[in-house]
Amino acid sequence: MDAESNAGVAPEADPVASMLSVIDLSASDARTTEDIFTGASQSMPLGRVYGGQVLAQSIVAASRTIPGERTVHSMHGYFLRPGDSAKGITFSVDRIHDGRSFSTRRTQAYQEGVPIFSMIASFQDEDPGLEHQEAMPEDVPAPDDLPDVESHLQGLHPMSKRLFTDRPVDLRHVPSPIYVAADPARSPRQAVWMRVRRPIPDDPAIHRAALAYLSDLTIQESILRAHGVSWATPGLKVASLDHAMWWHRFGRVDEWMLYVQESPSARGGRGLATGRIYAADGTLLASVAQEIMVRVPDADERRD
Repeated sequence: MDAESNAGVAPEADPVASMLSVIDLSASDARTTEDIFTGASQSMPLGRVYGGQVLAQSIVAASRTIPGERTVHSMHGYFLRPGDSAKGITFSVDRIHDGRSFSTRRTQAYQEGVPIFSMIASFQDEDPGLEHQEAMPEDVPAPDDLPDVESHLQGLHPMSKRLFTDRPVDLRHVPSPIYVAADPARSPRQAVWMRVRRPIPDDPAIHRAALAYLSDLTIQESILRAHGVSWATPGLKVASLDHAMWWHRFGRVDEWMLYVQESPSARGGRGLATGRIYAADGTLLASVAQEIMVRVPDADERRD
């Protein structure tokens, strides 16, 4: 579905409720050697399924097959094809292994019988052990001292604005976002305060899945910043190739979190971005890595 065919779609009355609804999958009556679940997609202005949504849904599907109180601690996934947000998604879960402390699951997401995403995730019982963490940066302004995202959207087309205003997430960039204008410093790093816009249920599984949803929102931008590229750059093409995430500690996604991001490398039309997600009190909640395909029409002119 292209932007014009989706132009008449009404904005979400409650984007948070929409996010929670799509994360809450339905069990299917279909039975194979795998567990089958079905889900819907949030309406998207450009008609493509948001990658973070599929991440969250795949984790929920795998979690529904896990024994006891085991929780997800890592996932590695590949985005195989762009999804259509107007169509439903089927999730198949292969119970690869259940051990004394760990369980492993493979989840495949399909539309019309064709895979669009493939993930392997690992789950673990809560166990004692060694513990340390990288400290949260101390020189980052507090979220309440930063302007909200709407203040940075002047000049964007109304359809483009919907990509941000219809989100269930409040974002505050450090430095300012690159939606309209590039970062003149060309620094391959940024920090983003983020939280779901209103309180959500206390279920830890929902918060872990929602954290995966949020993890895909801005991580690509450290790559674009490094090359003086904004999201409004004519002809820019960006697509997520893969995504890895490690949950270290529990945190609520409806409270402020700091997402510290950097890009160590870009080459051959691909860029790598990494990130660390902290609770406001400095607790390291999760680590993330993603490689993207990025095409910039005048890339040769942007080389140092």
